[in-house]
Amino acid sequence: MNNLACPICEMTEVLTRPSHVECVTCGHEWQDAAPADEPATTRVVKDAYGNMLADGDIVAMIKDLKLKGSSEVLKVGTKSKPIRLVDGDHEISCKMDGIAIGLKACFVKKVAG
Repeated sequence: MNNLACPICEMTEVLTRPSHVECVTCGHEWQDAAPADEPATTRVVKDAYGNMLADGDIVAMIKDLKLKGSSEVLKVGTKSKPIRLVDGDHEISCKMDGIAIGLKACFVKKVAG
């Protein structure tokens, strides 16, 4: 069992939650100052050719993509403004041809520059 004690009532009957610790006796909640067991992992996003992408990189399309909800098409070779990596179903947030879009990394290649 753990050796944590409630800072209010000093009882050792506590529940350890992923985001906080809770005292069973008095209900007080606090952040656990103990270091996490899991090491922090850095997110790796790679383009269609396996090159690592980072915030601020410029990418180009490797195939034509029709934009959902529009009749416009992003053509092969269209370059982006500097990208931003985001969480979610699309890894990249950027502007291409003046349109803010979210892209999957498998449809782009990193442009040297």
